[in-house]
Amino acid sequence: METRGQAPARGARAAVERWSAAPVVFLHRLPRVVLLAAVFALLVAGMAGTGMVAAAGFLLLAVLLGWFAYLNWPRLDVQARLLRAGAVALLALLAAGHALGRF
Repeated sequence: METRGQAPARGARAAVERWSAAPVVFLHRLPRVVLLAAVFALLVAGMAGTGMVAAAGFLLLAVLLGWFAYLNWPRLDVQARLLRAGAVALLALLAAGHALGRF
């Protein structure tokens, strides 16, 4: 995905952007409430579930957020990058904690 003022991506980033184009267009065409409901459902599954159900909810949410963060990374400032990286790390730690039975 070439952005204004930036050189086209190369290598692995270009491959991920090409692979992501169709799913991103699909998600963009959905009503906004659908993606919001999916994120909310994964968050509720992680918070209310136990064991592997909670771990799966948090892990899927971390993967989704990480994917979006990766696609937007070149346009983000340092503060936004830290916030997204911290959120993905927190969700991954919560998933690991639930999978290991710590929470």
